Amino acid sequence: MNQFDDLLTNVPANQDGGAQLSKEDYAAKKQDEREAVFALSDQAAMDVAGSGGRFQQYLNVQSRFHRYSTVNTLLILNQKPEATRVADFDNWKRMGGSVKQGQTAISILEPHDYTKGDGTPGTGYNVKKVFDVSQVDTRKIKSMTTLPPTHTERQLLKALISNAPVSISGVDDLPGDLGAMYDPQTDSISVRRGMEFADTFRSVAQELAVADLTTGPDTQADPQFSAYCASYLLCKKFGVDTKGFDFADAPSALKDMDAHAVKGELSQIRDVAGDISGRMSRQLEAVSRAARAQEAR
Repeated sequence: MNQFDDLLTNVPANQDGGAQLSKEDYAAKKQDEREAVFALSDQAAMDVAGSGGRFQQYLNVQSRFHRYSTVNTLLILNQKPEATRVADFDNWKRMGGSVKQGQTAISILEPHDYTKGDGTPGTGYNVKKVFDVSQVDTRKIKSMTTLPPTHTERQLLKALISNAPVSISGVDDLPGDLGAMYDPQTDSISVRRGMEFADTFRSVAQELAVADLTTGPDTQADPQFSAYCASYLLCKKFGVDTKGFDFADAPSALKDMDAHAVKGELSQIRDVAGDISGRMSRQLEAVSRAARAQEAR
């Protein structure tokens, strides 16, 4: 054989360095990838359920990625818990950044719509590889830091209270030295007067979550734990002191749950916090618009 004969077969190679996969083999490979990532999220869910420290770490990641699903938050927690901002390779490149050499991607799941064989719509998931900003050379990105708007404590508390779906009023005392208490009979929250801002915010946020969890479509018989966690997420998002929170008992609240049930609990916490946060953000944006209009005069 001529010394060049081995070059005369042009077989495209896949990313793994092997021959190009057939359509069936490629589909099977992608299915294996999805199953592995779902299994990773299950493992992360059970880790979170078994440790108060890990549970709080999950909440910290969710507070930074509040628009991400519970499953993707668990995946980020499992692979890069310190992540603060992620995007895929092409998006970082589009912004002017470049992923540093030797970086390991974070695998998350990206939903997509499709039509089932019977003609009904369905939702599928593809594995998506993303990188945290710490894995990217950002020197050519024009603007990487967007400072969050600064709001006063009074503005934050007003945003929490003013658009609430239940009535809220101050009282001089509450049983058990509680900071706030939701009464389902009157659909109202009583708040103890005279507390510091952080205590007032935490207490009201928790009872708003209790109200949501006991009157919404997915009511809970004992919503206190989920409401407590939702309050923590809100405090983290809006920069309210969280030193008073303690999640040492989280495993007892999640005991006997499988991975699917744990994910459901975490999703409910995320959704309740998101509802309250959405109302607050709309109010705070109105405040910011008014301030900008005033400055423009």
